[in-house]
Amino acid sequence: MITLKEIEAARDRIKGAVFHSPCPASIPLSEITGMEIFCKLDNLQRTGSFKERGARNALAQLSAEQKKRGVIAASAGNHAQALAYQGKLLGIPATVVMPKFAPLIKVNNCQKLGANVVLHGKDFAEAKARAHEIAKERDLAYIDGYDDPAIIAGQGTMGLEIIDQVPDADAVIVPVGGAGLIAGVSLAIKTLRPKTKIIAVEAENVASFSAALEAGKPTKIALHPTLADGLAIPQVGANGFEIAQARVDKTVIVTEEQIAISILRMVELDKGVVEGAAATPLAACLSGKLKRFAGKRVVLLLSGGNIDPNVLSRVIERGLVADGRLCRFTAVISDRPGGLADLATRIASTGASIKQVVHDRAFGSSDVSAVHVRCTVETRHHQHLAELHAELKSHGVETYDTK
Repeated sequence: MITLKEIEAARDRIKGAVFHSPCPASIPLSEITGMEIFCKLDNLQRTGSFKERGARNALAQLSAEQKKRGVIAASAGNHAQALAYQGKLLGIPATVVMPKFAPLIKVNNCQKLGANVVLHGKDFAEAKARAHEIAKERDLAYIDGYDDPAIIAGQGTMGLEIIDQVPDADAVIVPVGGAGLIAGVSLAIKTLRPKTKIIAVEAENVASFSAALEAGKPTKIALHPTLADGLAIPQVGANGFEIAQARVDKTVIVTEEQIAISILRMVELDKGVVEGAAATPLAACLSGKLKRFAGKRVVLLLSGGNIDPNVLSRVIERGLVADGRLCRFTAVISDRPGGLADLATRIASTGASIKQVVHDRAFGSSDVSAVHVRCTVETRHHQHLAELHAELKSHGVETYDTK
């Protein structure tokens, strides 16, 4: 079991090698949540996540002989990148085993940082098993991404920084996957500021921490696809769970839609790019499950920013749909000259903007004088969309939603 002394020693050990990330107040996020929001920007680390803290702390403590032989780890991406980068700075060869589903951006980044990348298995558990096999074959040190005491101590340095930056914080919201981050952060904060509440937040498809709390011990769960791929750990670490379970005041589970909306809110309102795992603290604030913190000072841990650009694009579009700002419907109009122009005029009269129009003559109704037109339209919100449908209906244009 680690103590505050190990975290303080880790702070000294990583100084100068890991970015001391800022924790500014966010006016726009405060406005939409009703809380006084501060964001701990560890998505600004060189490799895009908090994982560098633990990686540097663990690597720095290896023996000279082990540093020469090298290290290995299993990771869905962020720990792998952190190990590759910090290993490169220290001259330590790093091998990382990543599941085949790992985001391409994270795989490419690891390779660019000089790591030997091995893609193996359909999930983290299979990648981890293979990493242990390789470690034994090549006599490499296995660096656990979330349950190694040195990793937990390194992650805990974020808690020390938060105390310095927002000393009167009422709550700190921490995303949970393997429980290494919340173990280190909660240990640091609860030791020095016991009145500050620690809120754990999980994605509903990978809620292994909640399962452990219910069972009273780490227990394996079935994983399902999630935007928060950085939290996709089937079983929390034993060390992390032992530290965190007594220090977490509340656990919140958020949906995939809430995560998507939160990614959009971060991009649009706070001008920051975060991955799904890092969006979960904001999702928790927007979920309605933390109303007791209205008007309180709340710190969100933005743990990483390594989101695949293609995923980000899809998330933004789906977020716009959920907001009622992007919609698709099919209108039945006359196939005679002027039919489409009239439809466009009606849509424009409401202030909506047409993004795409597709005619469907072959699969329409039996009325050969009519045509089905599938429209993708940009609106301001759900009410504006309702007004658009009402306007079209009032002029005899039949519409129905299209998925």
